[in-house]
Amino acid sequence: MKIMDVVNEFFSENIAPPHKIISVKKQEEGWRVLVEVIEEKGYMKKYAHDEMIGLYEVFLDSSQEVTEFARQSLRFRSQLEEQET
Repeated sequence: MKIMDVVNEFFSENIAPPHKIISVKKQEEGWRVLVEVIEEKGYMKKYAHDEMIGLYEVFLDSSQEVTEFARQSLRFRSQLEEQET
């Protein structure tokens, strides 16, 4: 899927390689994507800490260009993500 390729490339160049794209949703004016990223992997491993996972929300326009992104949460890998019901 081209949307996933664009997001993977954007994160590899600007943030950190994505760990996993967990959601892709078409919207009226483009796409909304949720991405998990392992934050500061080397630092955490060096000090024998659990890895931190950042959850990012990314928006792409109808031309499949990233227009906005923001980290929504940060958690230890061993912690479960809270699910909205």
